[in-house]
Amino acid sequence: MNVPVETVPMTASRKRTAPTSRFASWREHHGWSAGSSLKRLAQRPFGTLLTVAVMGLALALPLAFYLLLGNVQQLGRALGQDQTINVFLQNDQVAQQAQLLATQLRGRSDVATVTVKSPQQGLDELAKLQGFSGALDALDANPLPYVLVIAPRADLDAPGVARMSADLRDLRSVALVQDSGQWRARMDAMLGVGNRIVLVLAALLALAALLVVGNTVRMDIASRSEEISVLVLVGASGAFVRRPYLYAGIWYGLFSGVLAVLLALAIEFSLAAPITRLNAAYAGKLQLGGLPPWLLVAVPLAAAVLGWLGARLVSAWQLRRAA
Repeated sequence: MNVPVETVPMTASRKRTAPTSRFASWREHHGWSAGSSLKRLAQRPFGTLLTVAVMGLALALPLAFYLLLGNVQQLGRALGQDQTINVFLQNDQVAQQAQLLATQLRGRSDVATVTVKSPQQGLDELAKLQGFSGALDALDANPLPYVLVIAPRADLDAPGVARMSADLRDLRSVALVQDSGQWRARMDAMLGVGNRIVLVLAALLALAALLVVGNTVRMDIASRSEEISVLVLVGASGAFVRRPYLYAGIWYGLFSGVLAVLLALAIEFSLAAPITRLNAAYAGKLQLGGLPPWLLVAVPLAAAVLGWLGARLVSAWQLRRAA
């Protein structure tokens, strides 16, 4: 961030020019500051790469946890988070009674769909399971009852599903109600904890990235304190002196954000093959995904803002000391 001393008097004299000329001078100095700070970073590649790598790794960790948590949520849904309620009727219930009860349940406001599964359908499903075919051949009669497969409304919460299950258990024709409501509640609680952990982790690592940028800018300002003192003596404003360091923080943040996105995409790519095999094992029901495009675009921009903020806070404090 080498600020030529001879540019300061020229800038000071431009304060007496027309507003258009002042705006052109301001825009010119912004362009010069951005290019000069980038050139300054390129002159010390090892230190720049080290700073960018530390910040990139710090920002990539929340992305990795976000990817993991999103896929765990999808896996939980596939394994039963949104599982339907199975209502087993009494053995003396016939097809007509099962259909009548299904029609009544379809009239409930908290029910989306009701499917009637006959005893023969249940027996056929058991026959497809490994180890059951031989045992089923030894049966003299079909012992399975009619089963109503009830899908709750999509926007129904866990307490609502629990109330529905309690109502179904009170029916005289019902022998057993299988509901994974407790399992769903536990899964929701675990996912809530996971989301909170990701947010806390992202905040802590963002603070770490801010401190890394701030410390880098602080050392740069300390090494150029004599030049800064000369600029202040000849009339340069604080904003003029501080601007190249702010652009340096933006470059640090932008490059580290891009690196974090590349690392997250590399993690996603490395998990593609195992996820494909897992999805095939569940007949394509998992539908596991990657990071959303908006997040991949937002991370470098947010990192650039974070770098600017770290440079802004430290440069203001350090320049006051240097003055």
